[in-house]
Parts: sequence; C-alpha cells; structure tokens
Amino acid sequence: MPTDTPLPRAGSILQPVSAGILASVVGFASTFAVVLSGYTAMGATADEAASGLLGVSIGMGLLGLVLSWHWRIPIAIAWSTPGSALLIATGAATGAPVGGFPVAVGAFLLAGALITAAGIWKPFGRAVSSIPMPLASAMLAGVLLPLCLAPVKAVAAMPALALPIVLVWALAWRFARLYAVPIAVVVTAALVVWSTPIPDGALASIAPRVVFVAPVFTWDAAIGLALPLFIVTMASQNVPGLAVLSVNGYRPDPGPIFVATGLMSAVIAAVGAHSVNLAAITAALCAGPDAHPDPDRRWIAAATGGATYLLLGLVASFAAAFIAASPPLLIEAVAGLALLGSLGAALSSALSREEDRLPAILTFVTTASGTAHFGIGAAFWGLLAGIALMALARVGSRQ
Repeated sequence: MPTDTPLPRAGSILQPVSAGILASVVGFASTFAVVLSGYTAMGATADEAASGLLGVSIGMGLLGLVLSWHWRIPIAIAWSTPGSALLIATGAATGAPVGGFPVAVGAFLLAGALITAAGIWKPFGRAVSSIPMPLASAMLAGVLLPLCLAPVKAVAAMPALALPIVLVWALAWRFARLYAVPIAVVVTAALVVWSTPIPDGALASIAPRVVFVAPVFTWDAAIGLALPLFIVTMASQNVPGLAVLSVNGYRPDPGPIFVATGLMSAVIAAVGAHSVNLAAITAALCAGPDAHPDPDRRWIAAATGGATYLLLGLVASFAAAFIAASPPLLIEAVAGLALLGSLGAALSSALSREEDRLPAILTFVTTASGTAHFGIGAAFWGLLAGIALMALARVGSRQ
C-alpha cells in the first residue's frame, strides 16, 4: 500500500489501538518468562537477562511502529519464542556455552546476520525456504518437548504451588482462551509472593538498565546455536507471519522485512538480546478484522502494539528480578504452559504428510534427546538426521 494513505480520524482509532495494546500485553505476559529463562540457560546474570529483555522489547517495538507506519500495513514484530525455547533446551542438555553468555551473544549476532542475508541474497532465502516444513516443525517440537514437560514435573515436585496454576490455566483456557497464560502468570506471581520468601534486596534495583556484552565467536556456537536459532526463527515465526498477512490480504515483499529484522537482531545482540521477527500468533489480532473492518486502518493496531512494547520494556528489570527470586521449576512450568499450543502446532505440521512422517519423527526424537556431539546441540543433529533419511527415501523411490 502507498505510504501516503491519509491518517485516520480520531473516531476510527479506538478499535485498532485497543487491539494493538491487547496483542502486545498478551504476547509479553505470555512468554517473557520463556525469554528470561533462555538467557539464564545461556549463562546470563540477572542484570544481563534484564538487559536482554529490555533490548528485545525495544527492538520489536521500534520495528513494529516504524514498519507499520511506513508501509501502512500491520507489520507486527515479536521476539523469537521458539528461539528462547531452543536456548533453554540447549542449556539443559549441555549447560551454558564454554565461554559463558558472551558466546551466546556471538551466536545471536550471527543469527541476525543470517536473517539479513536471507533478505538480501534471494538464492539463500530460497534455500532456507526449501528446508522441508515437516523437518523444521519436528525440530521445533523436539526443542519444545522438554520445556512442555515442566508443568507435569512441577505438579509432582511441588503440588501445592503448581497444581493451582495448572487448574487456573485450564479453566481460563476453557472460558477466556486468549488470557489463559497471562492469568496463569498472575496466579504464579501471587503464589510466589505468598509462599516463597524473597531475599532482601532482590527487587531493590528494578530501574531499566542496559548491560553491554562483547560477543565471542566460536565454531561450536555458530553451528549449535546460531544456525538452529536462525532456522526456527525463519520456519516458526517469519514464514507463518507472512502467511497471516497473506490470509488477510497483505502481501509485502519479504526481503526488506527480513533485512530490517536481521539488522535489528544484530544490533540488539550487543545488549544480550536474541532475534526479533514477524509475529505469528499475535499478528492475527493486528491483521484481522477484529483490529478494524477497514484493512487500510489495521496498520494502526501493529503500530500501537510496537509502542506498547516500548513501554513494556521498562518493566524488564522488575520481571527479571522477580523471576530470579522465584522457584525455577515453577517458572519453567508457566513457560511450558505457554508453549503447549506451539508444541501441538509443530507436531501437527511435522506429521501431516505420511511419506515424510518417519524422517520427521527421527528429527523429533533426536532433537528431544538433547544429545550433543562435538559441542554441537541436538537441534542441528536432529535436522541433519531427518534430511539424510528423507534424501535416502527419495533416492530409493527413483530407482
């Protein structure tokens, strides 16, 4: 759409503004614990994790605001929740990278560079797009599975705290599905305050602050972190995000979007943040008719959502301090509840084609195993195993 579309009248703003605020608040509240847990799994201190959350919030807020206003289409930007789940799974399997959080930051920067390259160099973008979706989905499902088991483990280990959270989440999912995870987060916070003594001074310094982290580049992190982070971001966020836009009648050139998100991801890596990308789930709130009956007015929702993320970034330090003072298994349980829907969608996509089912299952179980070889995480080996079996099957079918 042309960038000279007239600005809307005040009377037509309320609906898209409220939709944008809702999308960002729900997106932030539902998965900020996943993001913080991902940074912590990579060896980040509480201050570094808070800085990363602030950086990724500002990055997606600025891009959502600027791109939506510039193109007058609802370009909703989000952090890579599957990428955070990948960080958690990798940390659980192999521990923080040798060299600590700076090595992870180097991988974040490389992943941003790969996203940028996919937007600039068309053959590279097409090569990434040619990765079979069943295998990419199976890899994501394998990454998500260990985290999605956390609610079950938490109920067994601390039933008095975890069971009420799961029950409240289930009831909210039944009657107010959009708010199920935010409600579970609120209940978790209340239970933690009621039952767990928070150490003195744990919440003393909650003002927004930035911690710069010099990246360190290693071959192991490039293959085991940066490449899988790039793949899950493209396959699980950018491709579905473009599909949401297309379904609602918007067909932007993906190249400039990938370049913008890749460059922003590389920039915010300096403060410990990982990738930003097109929103997939919350994008439907901004691009669909619920945002506004007139498609020419829906960009306001995404722009408002971006502005809301800028404000939400101001509470990053408080969120990080609270998470650090809470029982880790309980936080993982809430994160697992937030990712159950993503796990279901990934498994459905992975198993949708019977001829690709066995390679997808091999990818899934290899990734979920958490097995690492030569310092390279299971996500890479899972994808490699699935591609090899799929190629073998296709060679045999041509004989």
